[in-house]
Amino acid sequence: MTSRNPRDRDAPLPSSHRPDRPAAEPEAGPGAGDRNAARTGPGDDGRPAPAAPHGRAGTASPAAGPRSGAAAPGRRVGATVTRLPGAAGPPRTTAPAPGRQLAPRRHPGRGGRPPAPEGFPVPAELAPLARRMLADAVRISRWSGELDRVDKRGELLPEDARAAGRALAMTVGAAAKAWGQALLTGLVELRDGGSGPGWRLHAWEHDDEAVVRGWSALFDAWTLLAPVPPAALRGVFAVLAGQAVDQAPQLLSFLHLVDGPVPDGELMELLRRGLDERRHGAGTGLAALSPVPHAASAVSAIRGSDRAADAEEEDSAPPAPADVAAVLEWMLDGLIAVGAVVREPEDGTGGEPSVRLSPLGHWAVRAKLEEICTVAQTAAGHIEQSALELLTACARYSPGPARAEYRAWVAARPVDRAVSELLEAARGEDALLRGLAFEALRVAGGTAEQAVRAAAEEPVLRPYALLWLAEQSDEGVVPADVLSREDAAWLWVDTGAAVLDHGDTALLVGHVEAAAVGDPNRLFTRARQSGHPRAASVLTAVASTHPDPAVARAARRSAFSVHHGGA
Repeated sequence: MTSRNPRDRDAPLPSSHRPDRPAAEPEAGPGAGDRNAARTGPGDDGRPAPAAPHGRAGTASPAAGPRSGAAAPGRRVGATVTRLPGAAGPPRTTAPAPGRQLAPRRHPGRGGRPPAPEGFPVPAELAPLARRMLADAVRISRWSGELDRVDKRGELLPEDARAAGRALAMTVGAAAKAWGQALLTGLVELRDGGSGPGWRLHAWEHDDEAVVRGWSALFDAWTLLAPVPPAALRGVFAVLAGQAVDQAPQLLSFLHLVDGPVPDGELMELLRRGLDERRHGAGTGLAALSPVPHAASAVSAIRGSDRAADAEEEDSAPPAPADVAAVLEWMLDGLIAVGAVVREPEDGTGGEPSVRLSPLGHWAVRAKLEEICTVAQTAAGHIEQSALELLTACARYSPGPARAEYRAWVAARPVDRAVSELLEAARGEDALLRGLAFEALRVAGGTAEQAVRAAAEEPVLRPYALLWLAEQSDEGVVPADVLSREDAAWLWVDTGAAVLDHGDTALLVGHVEAAAVGDPNRLFTRARQSGHPRAASVLTAVASTHPDPAVARAARRSAFSVHHGGA
């Protein structure tokens, strides 16, 4: 896999939950969608940012990789207006609204940053820790000077790695590791097929702030430094590792709040709960890979009404405790490798192993919390925008940051007005925004019930409204118990239209496979009988993209029947 370009960031916590921001705010890695290509460009301070080495083993960094389960790039269908967070493709940026100026980014120590709490380490205290940790990276950076050539991934050529090992009394493996750290922290920079000293190397001994920010770039790439899992576990990691990385900010925040040793078992339980919430909240099977709101509910309703509960239970089986423990160990190894987490020494009493945040790790968590608070108070938020603008922007966000935007937006206006605006946006032609509108209405809670109950009389909103009302009274909603066969079919076509307009080929194929349960003909029959105005276009898109010729033919026949008024 390719690695991310570690741009300098004030907030080094993994950014899998950080929303994409307008172009005036630099982003450290490809956004939601993407999303894996390494890039180069100027850093926050105007100096060139180093290009990260490619080809590192491990799971994509939350700042650099896609959400877990993101579809592989494929031939796109339909008009793309907004890239879904799980869809492959280049990141997109949004210009600020006309007449509005984005607030400048704040930098550590450049005014506007609140003072650290009493007893909290400052850069002058943290920099020596980072210097000791990165001593080998500094040594190899000074040894290398100007290199005419590095390999296409930015790594040392074998003969240079051996020469560095001899000169610096390192093994070849240690030299390669130190070089990778030097690239990630900006101590060396890639130039025209070769490399040279980075500006941070020149500032290393006298600029504590530059040292800490260099370490934060390394921390952002902790997944690149985690050891490759054993071959026997790689199948598990393909499913769980990306999901677990999304939980890393939660684990780190917990360690920050505890401010002391935490047993591995306690962290494992926290990770398991996070994975369970993700699994139940996103649905099951292939539908869970779709970032379209309510797509999983549509699939679940279709499958439930087709009496395919046995297949659903198989898809939704929770991960085994041993697998969760293995993934947690991998995560901790990566965080330890970058110096954010430390193992507690064994006390000889046979107690459970435990870990704690290092001072640098505490600084990383606090810096991220500061950034969240700062962004929430700037014009980069959406509280002054219309419901349509809010939903369009939040289509690029992962669920956590999107909910934060919804809360701020609803809190900034009378609730009845907020609910009315969201429902009006839901009545539009964009099915993705319709689903997002009902996600935002969850924030309003019971105060929106009367308006949503009335919206249930409108065919275009009825499935969403019924699910919303059911969720208000029971968190364990089974969509098949709430939606009729007709409502389920309508919702499947509507969410399929959202995938068609904003996703890519693999997402659309997954939307079909998850709901078909081995019988696509029955699914397509229900779709064409749904009466949805987009049924023909969705079926036509399936016919042109599905890799199974038999399924493609069935979809084509159903689409032809819709065009000619067949039932």
